[in-house]
Amino acid sequence: MALSDAPLLRALAGSRPDRTPVWFMRQAGRSLPEYRELRVGTRMLDACLTPDLAAEITLQPVRRHGVDAGIFFSDIVVPLRLAGVEVEIEPGRGPVFASPVRTAQDVARITAIDPASLDTSAIAEAVRIVVDELGETPLIGFAGAPFTLAAYLVEGGPSKEHLRARAMMHTDPASWNRLAGWLAQVSRTFLLAQRAAGASAVQLFDSWAGSLSPADYRAFVAPHSTAAVTGIDAPVIHFGVGTGPFLADMRLDGAASAVGVDWRQPLDEAAAVLGPDVTVQGNIDPALLTAPWPVIEASVREVLARGTAARAHIVNLGHGVPPETDPGVLTRIVELVHAEDGSRRGGAE
Repeated sequence: MALSDAPLLRALAGSRPDRTPVWFMRQAGRSLPEYRELRVGTRMLDACLTPDLAAEITLQPVRRHGVDAGIFFSDIVVPLRLAGVEVEIEPGRGPVFASPVRTAQDVARITAIDPASLDTSAIAEAVRIVVDELGETPLIGFAGAPFTLAAYLVEGGPSKEHLRARAMMHTDPASWNRLAGWLAQVSRTFLLAQRAAGASAVQLFDSWAGSLSPADYRAFVAPHSTAAVTGIDAPVIHFGVGTGPFLADMRLDGAASAVGVDWRQPLDEAAAVLGPDVTVQGNIDPALLTAPWPVIEASVREVLARGTAARAHIVNLGHGVPPETDPGVLTRIVELVHAEDGSRRGGAE
């Protein structure tokens, strides 16, 4: 099978491959014992920027689970670190910034950095290592969306409601748009580096978009997310958490080939909202991964059945793999999805 015939890429192009593709957000790391062993003594961002280490972590779940794609091991704040922004990932908390961006002067300071000046050589080297080993299995590049990056920057770290970021949109829209526009170009530079090194598709991840109203998303966020992925010359998957109220806008005016759906909305309902020109991705509830296998199996089968309402379907979770997940459960899900496809074909013959 040529890479262009890979089930993931065919699904992103809008066709129904013989095998429904399946991969898992956050499959690289977290739940794998081999990942935890490899990470001993290495800080998260250092691991992301060490090419052989990032490549090995990316490859581990592909070898173990037999998924239909690798997802590049990174973090949404890596391009900000490459831009010279002082950020660390604190275990148990997340990204923490030494200097939050809250005033017009702060925005002017950070946006003076040229996104084109990012040194992405370590990222490109890691991607090349991965692509060489993956062969006919595609690699998905990865970047954070402008709003989620801005939310971290403005708050200075993780936040539940992102009040400061949402307030900036209305109290100083010029500064907000300047910051979000700059972040769009930072994410774009990061994605382009992965694409140039061999990634076959990319995913833009908007973790905190669900805190926005539909009106605010359309006015202050969607244009910047669209700018981040337009012209990447690769299929784009766009995913956010809690985006049901403005799911149709997640298509980014056609820039997204696929839209990820979290666990809150049945896939057939999501497909009706999204329309016939976009592939759906999702949406097994991550909370079910610790349930008894018959419960998981029933959920997977339901997701597969509801996914037939879309032009094509990529099986995934409705968010990332929880760290306490038994890796064997993920492997069984992959086997179930692939076996279900084989059963359907056999019944049709």
